[in-house]
Amino acid sequence: MGKKKDKKAKKDKKQAAVAENSSEPKPKLKRKEYDALLEPLQVELVKLQEWVKQTGAKIIVVFEGRDAAGKGGIIRAITERTSPRVFRIAALPSPTEREKSQMYIQRYMAHFPAAGEVVLFDRSWYNRAGVERVMGFTPEDQVKRFLRYVPPTERTIIESGIILVKYWLEVSQENQTLRFEERINDYKKIWKLSPMDLESHRRWYDYSRARDEMFAATDTPDAPWYVVDSNDQKRGRLNCIAHLLSLIPYEEVPHEKVKLPKRQKPDDYVEPDYPYHYVPAKY
Repeated sequence: MGKKKDKKAKKDKKQAAVAENSSEPKPKLKRKEYDALLEPLQVELVKLQEWVKQTGAKIIVVFEGRDAAGKGGIIRAITERTSPRVFRIAALPSPTEREKSQMYIQRYMAHFPAAGEVVLFDRSWYNRAGVERVMGFTPEDQVKRFLRYVPPTERTIIESGIILVKYWLEVSQENQTLRFEERINDYKKIWKLSPMDLESHRRWYDYSRARDEMFAATDTPDAPWYVVDSNDQKRGRLNCIAHLLSLIPYEEVPHEKVKLPKRQKPDDYVEPDYPYHYVPAKY
């Protein structure tokens, strides 16, 4: 009887694992459902924030992926309810002439966290292994050298006391095309579209080869790559945030109950009859 139970338990566990990682599309999450699932995760992010402030922890989260993979959406979901003084976003523009003459990773290090900070890199030093390589901005010998020195560099970063987490957002050809078309046709999103995006759409397989080589060289036990399926953007955000929280050993920081103080008495204060320039009430 006991063996039958064990077999059944193993079978159930296997079926659950298959279901969890099934490629079968799940029903689309409605906005209300998504918000209800996101809210408790955002509460945990605030708990993480308070723990980071109290302990002086230093965290770097790297977000990489193809154009239109959804990096910005995940970062927005993380920072929506957190303090910008703790959760900082680093989205660096193209390097200046001075930065081009520096050690490659130097300009990224300038944005590394001090004690009590979390830095979210919307693209990172891995530009060298991705866009710079695919677009021919960097000679191949420099790319190869970069891929060799990244693992020991990241080990040094971790040994300095920084928690380093790296995410790659994976999106299909079909979904990337749909998202680019949305950007073309929706004026609210047109600013997201650049000539580089169009070229990246054309060079899909060049990016695939660059990603594969980057993973082979830099997916290490010290700093592994975690892949987020972002074809379903809402689920991708939820999965990524839940996973991030699971990696960091934060604890809830106890807070004294806040009591709102009574307002002072007006004494002789009188509200002035001043002609304020009010904003028109159009809505």
